[in-house]
Amino acid sequence: MTTPAPKPASELTLRSYVPEDFETLFEIDQACYEPEIAYSRRELRNYLRFPGADCVVARIASAIVGFCITASRAGGYIITIDVLEQHRRARVGTALLHEVETRMAAAGVREVRLETATNNHSAIAFWNRHGYRTLSVWKHYYPGGRDAYVMSKQLGPPAPNETQKRQAT
Repeated sequence: MTTPAPKPASELTLRSYVPEDFETLFEIDQACYEPEIAYSRRELRNYLRFPGADCVVARIASAIVGFCITASRAGGYIITIDVLEQHRRARVGTALLHEVETRMAAAGVREVRLETATNNHSAIAFWNRHGYRTLSVWKHYYPGGRDAYVMSKQLGPPAPNETQKRQAT
């Protein structure tokens, strides 16, 4: 059986999460990740309710094909970005990322962080292509002892530190 080609990105629409999306988002997360890494319903609900959480949903026609959950408090954090396999390489992830970065920048976030498995080469390439750089490695971050890269991207000029503020006055 052949997988249908991804729909053109021109059919893609983005919108904010609504509670009625939950089961579909859960099913997408289960499809995107191995069982030991995919979120349980409880974990996914908790991330969606996290203080400062935002979730952008990607749709093609009336079908949800991906989503991205972020949190913005002391800084920006990408909790997860999930795109159904048949819609990858159609710029759905790029569109989601651009939208969440725009929203975080508008909220005053200057730096975004995330973790990704050190053996997930396609994810690492995606993040690098979008300006994310590796800061460190967290040993045994994932179940089964897999390591994760901690990655970061500056969304705007760094906020002035106290010394720079004093020198400016």
